[in-house]
Amino acid sequence: MQEIICADAPRRNQNIGEIFLSYYQLTKPRIIVLLLITTVGAMWIAAQGKVDPLLLIMTVIGGALAAASANAINCLYDRDIDYIMERTRFRPIPSGRVSPRDALLFAIALAAISFTLLYTFANLLAALLAMSGIVTYVGVYTCWLKRSSTQNIVIGGAAGAIPPLVGWAAVTGDLSWAAWALFAIIFFWTPPHFWALALMIRDEYAKVGVPMLPVVVGDEPTTKQILLYSILLLPISLLLVYPLHVMGLVYAAFALYLGISFIVKAWQLGKTPSDRTAARSVFKYSILYLMFLCIGMAIDSLPITHTAIATISQYLASIIPQSINS
Repeated sequence: MQEIICADAPRRNQNIGEIFLSYYQLTKPRIIVLLLITTVGAMWIAAQGKVDPLLLIMTVIGGALAAASANAINCLYDRDIDYIMERTRFRPIPSGRVSPRDALLFAIALAAISFTLLYTFANLLAALLAMSGIVTYVGVYTCWLKRSSTQNIVIGGAAGAIPPLVGWAAVTGDLSWAAWALFAIIFFWTPPHFWALALMIRDEYAKVGVPMLPVVVGDEPTTKQILLYSILLLPISLLLVYPLHVMGLVYAAFALYLGISFIVKAWQLGKTPSDRTAARSVFKYSILYLMFLCIGMAIDSLPITHTAIATISQYLASIIPQSINS
């Protein structure tokens, strides 16, 4: 791959703070936060709202380091197109602030620390799942599909769906159907999330030859796919309620409201497929959707929520017969 350095950016770090910032940016921290939310949500459900604090902290750190490693390798592999795309031109590698060799060593170190932490404080399954996430994101998405297929986000989205499996495995040591339902939620959430982004920056993807769906088939077919996946996401999110019975009425209310709102947003985008503002609205909402869905999981899993629902149910059961008899 040709070595490319952005001529308009500073080519070296001036102090320790700038060095730290450059390597921090290499990990794409904003993406990591979203992944960790799903990890915590899975742990919370698996532990029924009673997560061991040390296990939670170490699993989050281990998961964050694994995601950071994958993102750093992604930046290393994509440094040529990152230089061409305006929004990524000033990332640490194309700007020359971090060398490719140092980025690779950094990524390897992060992966090693991640595996060690997860194996030590959680279990081998959680550690191996985290490593599989790196392999899937780098090997399947970045190196194979991103530059060759319009389905890059669909298939490569499996990498982003692995964090909840890591969280579940860290608590239970296995993977139940509920864990795979969480995987499915993230898997079906990923295409509308990233295709909305792709609509916003379609011209940049076209410039570097990345076959994102809007670039190859156009805006209107892409919005139809966004709507399709947002519709499928609603019943999939409710699998945790029925037939798996790991979530209750509070989560169901969150899932229904958020899912229906997602469908409405996608439908509105479909009426104006080329409207970048509408695409941005779907993209931003997709982030809020995932955050609030996990909040719904957390609230539903709290012991106080179970107690409150049981109390209300008993009260209703006691007054309904009286109402019927009267």
